Amino acid sequence: MTPPVRRIGLLLEPGFPLLALAAVVDSLEAVNELQDEARYRSEALSTSGGLVTAQGGVGVQTGSAMHPADWHAVFVIAADPTPPDANALALLRRWATDGVALGGLAAGAAWLASAGLLDGQRACADWPLLDGLADAHAGVAWAQGLWDINAAGDRLSAAGTAGMDLCCAWLAAQHGERLGQEVLQALGLTGLRPRDERQRGGYSEQRGAGSPKLAEALALMEANLGEPLPTEEVATLVGVSRRQLERLFKQHLDTLPSRHYLELRLARARRLLQQSSQSILQIGLSCGFSSGPHFSNAYRAHFGRTPRDERSQRAQAWRAEPSSGDRP
Repeated sequence: MTPPVRRIGLLLEPGFPLLALAAVVDSLEAVNELQDEARYRSEALSTSGGLVTAQGGVGVQTGSAMHPADWHAVFVIAADPTPPDANALALLRRWATDGVALGGLAAGAAWLASAGLLDGQRACADWPLLDGLADAHAGVAWAQGLWDINAAGDRLSAAGTAGMDLCCAWLAAQHGERLGQEVLQALGLTGLRPRDERQRGGYSEQRGAGSPKLAEALALMEANLGEPLPTEEVATLVGVSRRQLERLFKQHLDTLPSRHYLELRLARARRLLQQSSQSILQIGLSCGFSSGPHFSNAYRAHFGRTPRDERSQRAQAWRAEPSSGDRP
């Protein structure tokens, strides 16, 4: 008997974070390979159809979301919290009435809130957006955690960097905890991050204390480690000139924006090398490096050893630990 196909819509806004899209697609592909109970088919959508450009200039061909379809779930993936047009809001409300599970990644939850679909519920979005969203949608309990799923399982939201956590938790709720753990392993993750784990905005607040513009710039960098933003774009997004931004970094952190950005990406790569089973190339690409040699050279220049050395050192330390039978 042919297993049922569950159609998952991925509603994209121009400028959407590509990593958030990849998180959903990769999670669904992983579960398809692990079980035959139900197959998932993801489809990229936009309100008008056609080519939609992500952050970094990558184009994705989409179908029109306005065409009737039997969706199991739809994820809105957006970087801009500005409410969509009336047609898109009506579409979201119709999907909700039809019982479609609706999710939002990065700024995607702002679209659901604008449609009145999150009133009285918790929701997550990228940290730099939370203050503005709290003002614009006071009926929503905006959380600083990574992801959230309501009790009914039909409203999902996450920061752009927590798309895999959200999808794995959602899939586990539908297919069981065991399969959820297998999906995590297939994706190279050691575990699911807790929904209430604070986004790294706390770090931005601390490092940018005394300068809201600096804190905002740091948060933007942290939210875009996989697709680094040019310094000029970071400055524009926070409303200062490039020279002013460089002055803020020099005054408060004694470094340049580009240097600090690189260090953030390398720090994330080091954590992944030590804690995940992803390949070295996968880690390098996910941290914004264009190739394996580019990643290796930057890593060695900063840490004094290559990514392969880092992983080998971690493996040796793991082998040196006493087994559970040797522990008191």
